Amino acid sequence: MTALTLSTAAAPGLRADAIVIGVAKGAKGPSVAPGAEAVDKAYDGRLAGVLETLGASGAEGEVTKLPAPSGFKAPVVVAVGLGAEPGKGAGYDAEVLRRAAGVAARALAGAKKAAFALPLAEADDAGVVGEGVLLGAYSFDAYKESGRDAGAKGGGKAPLAEAALLGAKPRDKAYKAAVERAAAVAEELNRARDLVNTPPNDLNPEAFAAVAQAAAKEHGIKVQVLDEKALTKGGYGGILGVGAGSASGPRLVKLSYTSPKAKKSLAFVGKGITYDSGGISLKPAGHNETMKCDMAGAAAVFAAVVAAARLGLEANVTGWLALAENMPSGSATRPGDVLRMYSGKTVEVLNTDAEGRLVLADALWAASQEKPDAIIDVATLTGAIMLALGSRTYAVMANDDAFRSAVHEAAEEVGEPAWPMPLPEHLRKGMDSPTADIANMGERMGGGLVAGLFLREFVGEGITWAHLDIAGPAFNEGGPFGYTPKGGTGTAVRTLVRVAELAAAGELG
Repeated sequence: MTALTLSTAAAPGLRADAIVIGVAKGAKGPSVAPGAEAVDKAYDGRLAGVLETLGASGAEGEVTKLPAPSGFKAPVVVAVGLGAEPGKGAGYDAEVLRRAAGVAARALAGAKKAAFALPLAEADDAGVVGEGVLLGAYSFDAYKESGRDAGAKGGGKAPLAEAALLGAKPRDKAYKAAVERAAAVAEELNRARDLVNTPPNDLNPEAFAAVAQAAAKEHGIKVQVLDEKALTKGGYGGILGVGAGSASGPRLVKLSYTSPKAKKSLAFVGKGITYDSGGISLKPAGHNETMKCDMAGAAAVFAAVVAAARLGLEANVTGWLALAENMPSGSATRPGDVLRMYSGKTVEVLNTDAEGRLVLADALWAASQEKPDAIIDVATLTGAIMLALGSRTYAVMANDDAFRSAVHEAAEEVGEPAWPMPLPEHLRKGMDSPTADIANMGERMGGGLVAGLFLREFVGEGITWAHLDIAGPAFNEGGPFGYTPKGGTGTAVRTLVRVAELAAAGELG
């Protein structure tokens, strides 16, 4: 990963491959953002005019490269757009800085060192910029020749090796803490991205469980893995039913981080379908190619628990990874089968492609038995939610309005677009089954909400719960933007970490 350093050095004398500055979209053209004063002075105060001549406007995400002024040890200045200039006395929004840093880091792939002279009004800004750099510099090249030997035959460029944040205070505890937090969260988020991007022939439930075990050992997290035998003995009919058609057996992984100073306990539950063919209800052509991403919820939960441990949060955080591969075969669950879940309830399976809710149901009930203060499940659950919210916003549903608002606010605070959604009671009737306690399908319209209502049935009585349907933003099939790469995005990791931080601080309610 890219190394982050804090520097008080002046831009002209710093040895680097490039100096990154911010440029805003002002009323009369581009304007140089705070942090770049020394660079602007070297251009005799005419840097904004030079950038405008080169076609720069200051629009968000825009990158303009120009030769550095005479006397600079760095050969290039990289101006990255920040969007609209903030009002008088106002600073730049955290997400604006995060995205700008990510864009610049991606544009500097192949460079050994870059100095970031973006606006740093306070310590939190250093953390935000650092996080943007680390997320924007991410690349997944494990399966490419260029990735194995960057710059060799494949011609690929390695990620930016080092980023020095200018204007920071290396000896200030707040600045150091902000950057250390950014590094821990970004590194674990990027690990989640790696998992999502890993081909399903190399990441089956057993392999995912092994990754979790290794990380748990490294960071002092207690881990328990239930294999097919243990799942059968325990009566986890949902997880077993989904995994029944695959040669790769299912797993339920429990990761437990505990703090001796904890006053709150949280349980995070992640859908971990390492490949989703749809099972017997096979997906149509064109819908299978990205189904390695159907374990993004479990990847997010895994990353969040490890990040909580690395940050030493004063809260108990347990992660449940419900892992299975949904494949069609002679042993696969059929439409019309009835599964007895871990809770004891029976479910009529009307569609084997509505499998995520089945593995989550068992894990939710298991999490409920420990009586945590709150449960949050994360899942690439429904295509219906993508029709409602698009590909960059995830849904938040809950059995408690205040908790739903708190999770939504945490998501927006860390830069993860989310939207609160209801759980309309009238939709529950559509899942009534003449054969079982409930069916795994209901009304087609409002399918994302129906899935949330199904999950609610498996949350223990009196336990506060939220459901994050991340089907849209979990996997980016388009081009990269801001600090978001093509492929796995790591969506929901930062939200979960922020919720855990709020719980540790006694501010979650």
